[in-house]
Amino acid sequence: MRVSEFNVDPQRDIVVDARPLIAHVLYRFDVGGLENGVVNLINHLPENRFRHVVIALTEVTEFRRRVLRDDVSYFALEKSPGHGILLAPRLSRLFRQLRPALVHTRNLAALEACLPAWWTGVPVRVHGEHGWDVSDVEGINWKHRLTRRLYRPFVSHYVALSKHLERYLDMRIGVRGGQVSQIYNGVDTQRFVPARLLRDNVRRWPRGCPFKEGGERLWVVGTVGRLHPVKDQLTLAHAFVQAVQRHPAARASLRLVIVGGGVLLEPVREVLRSGGVLDLVWLTGPRHDIAELMRTFDVFVLPSLAEGISNTILEAMASGLPVVATEVGGNAELVDQGHTGHLVPAQRPETMADALLFYFQDRLRARVHGDRGRARVMERFSMEHMVTAYATLYERLLARGDMLRDITTIRPPTVHISNPRHASPTHTPTSTSRMKADR
Repeated sequence: MRVSEFNVDPQRDIVVDARPLIAHVLYRFDVGGLENGVVNLINHLPENRFRHVVIALTEVTEFRRRVLRDDVSYFALEKSPGHGILLAPRLSRLFRQLRPALVHTRNLAALEACLPAWWTGVPVRVHGEHGWDVSDVEGINWKHRLTRRLYRPFVSHYVALSKHLERYLDMRIGVRGGQVSQIYNGVDTQRFVPARLLRDNVRRWPRGCPFKEGGERLWVVGTVGRLHPVKDQLTLAHAFVQAVQRHPAARASLRLVIVGGGVLLEPVREVLRSGGVLDLVWLTGPRHDIAELMRTFDVFVLPSLAEGISNTILEAMASGLPVVATEVGGNAELVDQGHTGHLVPAQRPETMADALLFYFQDRLRARVHGDRGRARVMERFSMEHMVTAYATLYERLLARGDMLRDITTIRPPTVHISNPRHASPTHTPTSTSRMKADR
């Protein structure tokens, strides 16, 4: 397996930069909560203290446009299905060239990068646990646990996004307290803000919304996320059908907005069509105006089968919305039952319908719970809290590795992405890169 050559001018690209380089390694750099957390971190960590590179084991998409810094480079390794051990030589060469001070892998799919990072002498290897997928919603798959244990010696430190995941690392993987930092995701409370706190205090329907008639009398249930089995929007669809059927006044004013795209789109549409409520629902597809959409909701629902710490729950709380969420993963650490929202069992549409009708019939309570949710975010889950926690952790670990000294680095090379859809970002980072093995 041979790595294609880089377009590097050694005389031009050797620079001296005292800022340590953080290499963020993910399975895929595309729309998602985990990936959004990486974007937030890169955008908000002080530019004068850290540099960044993003390495995707599979692909880098247009999602990279959300990174606001123009000094971040991207590498897509186009990994084939199966175990990624064959990527180790290529990752080793990349780490030797980039010379990162810290490699931060995220979730099981990227954990394999810790081995070549250790092998090439990267002094600090951080691994983040963000949650599980539909194939292992409880994190009990013995192969997955064995993999985590086998890679444990190559990880310097762990980050758990929730107390739930912190306990899992301790009890199931054997990672002790001193090796784990629990850091919650943060949310931009300036971007995600209730409509009532804006100057005109008016709900503005976004482009494409079919509910412009009816105005303020409409009461909107909303959810945001990829339409994937682990997110289980099917349960929400069934719950909405039941709510409309059970309450006489619901058809006149109750509406549902499902934001996102994915494999569940048509199954969800069919449930709504069969229940006779498709005319009350807006299936928006993928959208970028999430903050504006949130301001049109009256309650936010997250029907997932598994979650770490949900960015969308935090965004909804910052937007002043009461939250109805399934009692899985870290959701109970965000939603204060009966105080800022309701927790319901997973895959129980009848219980979810009860919670929706509770708020539909008591809108004052919905407003109070939404206000409490925003206050809770401001106190515990702000972007400032998250960025400060990561900056403190990175600097502590780097200091332990004696890496806060002047570092002579080779700037990441320029290697073009072959897919024309990804070839012309609106802003051009230092490099948009791709490593491809000749087979």
